[in-house]
Amino acid sequence: MEEIELFIRNEKEDGVFAVSLVESPAIEENWVALSSQGIELKVADEERRVVVGMALVPEKRIFRKMKGKEFNIYFSKETISKTQELYMKNLNANNVTTEHERPIKGATVIESWIVEDPKNDKSNLYKLNAPEGAWCIMMKIYNDEEWDAVKSGDYKGFSIEGVFQGFEALEASKQLTEEERLIQTIKQIIKDNE
Repeated sequence: MEEIELFIRNEKEDGVFAVSLVESPAIEENWVALSSQGIELKVADEERRVVVGMALVPEKRIFRKMKGKEFNIYFSKETISKTQELYMKNLNANNVTTEHERPIKGATVIESWIVEDPKNDKSNLYKLNAPEGAWCIMMKIYNDEEWDAVKSGDYKGFSIEGVFQGFEALEASKQLTEEERLIQTIKQIIKDNE
């Protein structure tokens, strides 16, 4: 399966502009809702209403299907670091959606960091098992309806919304496939005329 590394080319246009609360995170990493109880998702702290998880994991292959073609995308540590920096620089912490569809009020990213030392990182407090270069975020949910959805398990993690470069490799790959088909057609015509 083809793999495409996504990256930032233009800091003014590329990067993450929102974080979405989703049921099925593409990075396949569920969050941990901060709590004083030991249940699986640790959703119980009514006062804090905070969830923490990974937004991006370096080199993690993420399956995608676009224009009938199946492929994996991934991000390098460097791209993830630049993405996190631009996200904060551009003041996007209040840009939160649900399932990439509906913007919501009353949710904000209150912490954002890149894991530099997995052994000694804050993410260990939440048992995230975050690798070096992962982007971790902590989000506070003020919105009662969305907090209820978190507690009931409707949302299990984060997903990013952004613009990245690299998809041109997919188009080049598609053109190559079309060229290969043309060559096969020409070869068949020659063979039929011999």
